[in-house]
Amino acid sequence: MKVVTGVVGNDIHVVANRLIDLSLQARGYEVFNLGVNTHLDEFFDAVVETGAEVLMISSLNGEAEGWGREVKLLKSKYQGLDDLIMMIGGNLVVGSGNPEDIVSRYKGYGFDLVCHQIDLNTGLDMLQQFIAERSGS
Repeated sequence: MKVVTGVVGNDIHVVANRLIDLSLQARGYEVFNLGVNTHLDEFFDAVVETGAEVLMISSLNGEAEGWGREVKLLKSKYQGLDDLIMMIGGNLVVGSGNPEDIVSRYKGYGFDLVCHQIDLNTGLDMLQQFIAERSGS
C-alpha cells in the first residue's frame, strides 16, 4: 500500500518525520516522504501522482490546525480521492485542549484518523485496523 507522508506548513521536525518513514517501511508500506515544510497542495499533488491510498500528515508545533481547516476543500478539487485514507498525527494544537475535542475537530476537517499526542506505533496500529475494517478483513 502506498503512503504519502510529510510535515505540514512551517514545521521542521525532521527526526520524527524520518522515524515515521522508517516505521511505515518496516510495516511494508511504500512511502513517498515529502519531508518538512510541506504545503497542503503538495500533499494532494503527490497522492495523485503516486496513486497513494493513504495520506499521512504530521505536525509537531501545532500549526496543523491552521492548515487542516483547508483539507476537505482542497481534497474536493481533485478527482478520484474519495477512498483516500487521511490521517494526521503529532501535536495538533498550540497550547492545550481536550483531546476528544481536538480529535472531533480534525475529523470535521476531513481526516479519517486523528492521532493527537499518540505514540507512533499506536497510530500505525490504528491505521492498520482502519484499513482492515474498511476492507472487511
